[in-house]
Amino acid sequence: MQTTGPSLTGVHLVLAVTGSIAAYKAVGLLRLLRREGATVNVVMTAGACRFVTPLTFEVLSGSHVATDLFEAHQEMLHLSLPEQAKAILIAPATANCLAKAALGLADDLLSTMLLTTQCPVIFAPAMDGDMWQHPTVVEHVATLRTRGAVIVEPEEGPLASGRSGQGRLADEARILSVLQATLHPRRDWSGRRLLISAGPTQEAIDPVRFISNRSSGKMGYALAEAAQARGAEVLLVSGPTALTPPAGVELCPVTTAEEMRKAVISRFSWSDTVIMAAAVADFRPTQPAAQKLKKRRSPVTRLELSPTDDILRELGERRTTQVLVGFAAETEDLLAHAREKLQAKGVDLLVANDVTAAGSGFGSDTNRVFILDRDGRAEELPLLPKREVADRILDRVLTLPTGRRSTKPAAGTGTHRKE
Repeated sequence: MQTTGPSLTGVHLVLAVTGSIAAYKAVGLLRLLRREGATVNVVMTAGACRFVTPLTFEVLSGSHVATDLFEAHQEMLHLSLPEQAKAILIAPATANCLAKAALGLADDLLSTMLLTTQCPVIFAPAMDGDMWQHPTVVEHVATLRTRGAVIVEPEEGPLASGRSGQGRLADEARILSVLQATLHPRRDWSGRRLLISAGPTQEAIDPVRFISNRSSGKMGYALAEAAQARGAEVLLVSGPTALTPPAGVELCPVTTAEEMRKAVISRFSWSDTVIMAAAVADFRPTQPAAQKLKKRRSPVTRLELSPTDDILRELGERRTTQVLVGFAAETEDLLAHAREKLQAKGVDLLVANDVTAAGSGFGSDTNRVFILDRDGRAEELPLLPKREVADRILDRVLTLPTGRRSTKPAAGTGTHRKE
């Protein structure tokens, strides 16, 4: 696995492993941290020892694995380990671990350490989807975030229970990226105001049914998280998603394309950069039914549609000095369609991806994109976690001149409507 973030050479870390079935994945994470140059002390809870033996982590870390509060208390490890560490990474973190940390309980080595540490603490939860969505867990996560803890949210996919949902331990590369960003924060977006749109829109057919698309919002939320971490003031205008807004980001929830348009236009003058990552519906039903359409009573054989307003093009026409970035989700002729949209919308950069490619589709945690500019250059990025793609997009935006009046959209060109 190739990494592009800051080196961890000489960095002292504590990797804490708790009693989740995903404990075995911490073995690969430990090897990655060691390969990056970190010195790692491993702490395991009693539950973690039921899944993986301490000997495994001891061999790979080259250090004694601490498992018992009372045995460790003789050496004051609950004090000395946090004092030596630049960060404590808890992966996987169970619902029980999150609860103890949020409530300040201290009945084992790890929970006691968390009451003494002054270094950053990063939680990478793993649990069943229903547990992750439970109001108590949601409350505990929110509490930890308000205290400055970093949460690497679990990913969606098949779970140990046989179900599918959000609860899988985040990918090693994503955890490493968050750790690097925590240890080496970049503040190169300080003083900038960024407006980001994300997710799908929903256009009502009747009070029950709607037209939408497969967008998960993950790319837009990753951009918001990355920009906020780098110092930007971020407004996230989001269609309906199952995602938790990043800490420190202002959220403006919307449902329809028109609601998104109004929200974006109303705050456009506030922003100096706009990234339209949302998959806005191209069409809406011309006359939505006031009541639920009944199949037997009045079968629908034809649905009349009307085009929605082109938000990205309107922003291109309205802007003065703002930097404008658009997205293009395509299924064929990716670069040709992307270049056409770049000129038609009047944007500075266009991020294009083929949603039919493996790892780049809607709902995935990775993406492979091209970043096109108005000079005709197209930078291809490899398949990367969306959080890393977000940082690469933000890096590219910073290379653009600011405070200039940008070119308006080309008249009469382009028909592709995805924002």
